[in-house]
Amino acid sequence: MATRSTIRLLIVGLLSALVLGLSWMAIGPAGAAEKAAAAAPSGTPLVSGTGLYPRAIRLSHSGSANGRIIASVMTFSGNNGTGTFSESTDDGKTFNKVGTVAPSGAANGAGSCCGSVFELPQQVGALPAGTLLWGQSVGQDSTNRRMALQVYASRDTARTWTYLSTCATAPNTGGLWEPEFSVDAAGKLECYYSDETNPSAHSQSLQRVSSADGVTWSAPTAVVAPSNVGLRPGMAVVRKLPSGRYLMTYELCGSGCKVYVRSSADGSNWGSATDVGTQITASNDEYFAHAPTISIANGLVVLVGQMLYKADGTVAAGNGKTLMVNSGGGTSGSWTEIAAPVSIPDAYDNYCPNYSSALVPSSDGTKVTEIATGYVGTVCQPYFATGALPSSTPTTTAAATSVPTPTTPSTPKTHRTRTHPAR
Repeated sequence: MATRSTIRLLIVGLLSALVLGLSWMAIGPAGAAEKAAAAAPSGTPLVSGTGLYPRAIRLSHSGSANGRIIASVMTFSGNNGTGTFSESTDDGKTFNKVGTVAPSGAANGAGSCCGSVFELPQQVGALPAGTLLWGQSVGQDSTNRRMALQVYASRDTARTWTYLSTCATAPNTGGLWEPEFSVDAAGKLECYYSDETNPSAHSQSLQRVSSADGVTWSAPTAVVAPSNVGLRPGMAVVRKLPSGRYLMTYELCGSGCKVYVRSSADGSNWGSATDVGTQITASNDEYFAHAPTISIANGLVVLVGQMLYKADGTVAAGNGKTLMVNSGGGTSGSWTEIAAPVSIPDAYDNYCPNYSSALVPSSDGTKVTEIATGYVGTVCQPYFATGALPSSTPTTTAAATSVPTPTTPSTPKTHRTRTHPAR
C-alpha cells in the first residue's frame, strides 16, 4: 500500500461519489464495474452495505463471554466513518450487530479509516483484562489536516464505547494509518501504525508508541524504516505466539507490496529498523502481495494477503481463494497453501476485493473463520465463512526466505487517500 493516491469511482444509485485511495494503482469506474460483474464473493454477508477493513477476535479474557467472536468493520453515513461491531456466539456460524463507535470531534468523522479491535490479555493501568480497545485513523479530511489515531475502550464486549486517548497525532499534513495493538512482555500496551509524516527520510515507515495505562503514550520509535527512502512498509499486524515470541507481518511496497515478516522476543524490541525483514515465499515461488493479516491456531500461523502471484509476477490460479499456514512460528519451516473459506474471485489491487481480510480460529483450533470484502455491484461488502485447517504443516512446500532489499521502482507507488462512500 505505498503512498495514498486519490481515486474517484462514479457510483450510481445510493452511492454518489466515492473517493478512496489505492495502493499505487488507480482503477476507474469501468474497471471496478467490470471486476464486480465477474463473480460474486462466497460466504454470508456480515453487514448490509459497505463495510471495510474487517477485523475479528475471539474473546478469551472476558469471563462468561469467553469464546464469543467480535468482528468489526468500518461503515459509513455519507463520508463519516463508524466502527460497527458484530458478535458470534456459535463459533462463526452467525453474527449479530451489537455496537458502534464514531470518532470524537466534528472534524474527525469525515474520512475516518482503517480501524482495529483488540482484547486486553491482562490489566493495563486502570483497564482490566478483557477490556476491548478500538483504534482508528481520523481527521484526514479536516481543515489544515492533522491526522490522529484515536483509541476507544469498551467494558461490555463492544456494546458501548468511550474515548480513551490518542496514541499518535501527525505533526503536519502527512498521513497516519492502520493502528494495531499488542501488549508486550513487560505489560505495556503497544500501538503500531503506518507513518507518512517524514517523507524526506521515509516515504512511509512503521512506528510504535507504548503506554503503561492506555492514556499517556511514549514518543514514537521506528520499527521498520528502510534506509531506501522510497520503500514503504505498512499495515502491521502483531500476534503473540504460544512460545511467547511476537510475530509481525506487513507489506513492503516498492516492488509490488510484497508480504514480509519479523519477530521479537518481548514484543517491543524488533531489531534494527533498517532491516526490512523476510519475505514470505512458497517453494514454488508463489507469494502474497498487499494487505496481509495473520492469526494463530493451535500453533499454526495462518496468513492471508490480498493477491497471490506466481514467480514470474503474473496472477496465480489461487488468487483471492488462498491462505498460507506455517508451523514454525512464521519465521522458519514451510508455508503451505490451503483453500480460503471466503472466495473473492478476481481479487485485484483495489481498496475492496480481499483487502486486509480478517482471520480468527475456531474454539478448538481446527478451523478458521475468515471475513473478506468483495464487490456486490458497486458496493464493497464483507462476507464470512469457516473452513478447515490442517492438523500439521507439510515441510516440503513453502518457506520464509531471505530476499534482497527491494529497490525503489522507477514509478513510485502510492498509498490511498480515503474519503468514503456517500449514502
